Amino acid sequence: MTFVKTKIQLSKLKPGDILEVLLTEGEPLQNVPRSSREQGFNVLEVSHVQGNVHRVLIQK
Repeated sequence: MTFVKTKIQLSKLKPGDILEVLLTEGEPLQNVPRSSREQGFNVLEVSHVQGNVHRVLIQK
């Protein structure tokens, strides 16, 4: 479900724009970057923010 929401937000962007997604550890953090790459998006960064929260930057 998290990737579906991410993909909806990506669809609103222009090519080259970057989406910042905050995710918790576990399934969302594993699936969103992997699914984004599979759909042809460029995952620029996956970084730890605080606690179990991570930031993923995805370029359309």
